[in-house]
Amino acid sequence: MERIVILSGAGLSAESGLDTFRDAGKLWAQYRIEDVATPEAFARDPALVHRFYNMRRAQAASARPNPAHRALARLQADWPGEVTLVTQNVDGLLEAAGASPIHMHGALSRAICAACSYRWDAPAEMSPDDPCPACTAPATRPDIVWFGEMPHEMERILSAIHSCDLFAAIGTSGQVYPAAGFVEEARRSGAETAELNLTNSDMSRAFDAHITGPASNIVPAWVEALLQPKR
Repeated sequence: MERIVILSGAGLSAESGLDTFRDAGKLWAQYRIEDVATPEAFARDPALVHRFYNMRRAQAASARPNPAHRALARLQADWPGEVTLVTQNVDGLLEAAGASPIHMHGALSRAICAACSYRWDAPAEMSPDDPCPACTAPATRPDIVWFGEMPHEMERILSAIHSCDLFAAIGTSGQVYPAAGFVEEARRSGAETAELNLTNSDMSRAFDAHITGPASNIVPAWVEALLQPKR
């Protein structure tokens, strides 16, 4: 087993204090997805969308990596083969732990111009009047993949999945496509598959192995087991 692909979702960062879609009473519960996480929402009320992502950006900036993030960084550094980390999360906690992930849904730390597609590091707060550094158009938005948009780097991600020996999903709901279909792509390519999650997901039936529990407990133990025979 040389090539590993790991998909991570909101469950990886939940123990660092970041909200998920299902956290009652938390940030996402205060807004409808249709009002803050679609291109149509941004066109209709960009000020509201910016306020929402300014809050998310501030929340993420105060969070710290947990043992699961650090374990994945260790695996990527110490594994003798290739470890591709693909994350649906828009926080920077994997990077803060020392890992190098592919952000398929974008990143809170980045901004993009809706007029010319120029990208740059986002300030702590953004507004609809912010000019693009490249074209000066007041069309800046968070560099986030919203519902109805194509995730980033899909060709690179699918290439890694089709050539991997092990595909693992950590902290994902199995409800958001195309990520929810990655396990089937891996299975068709002959890879072993493993799910690490707090509870079963909508795609649990598609995995060969299942490990349940808090990510900060099960991910370090799983990584330790993978690395142990290689020492």
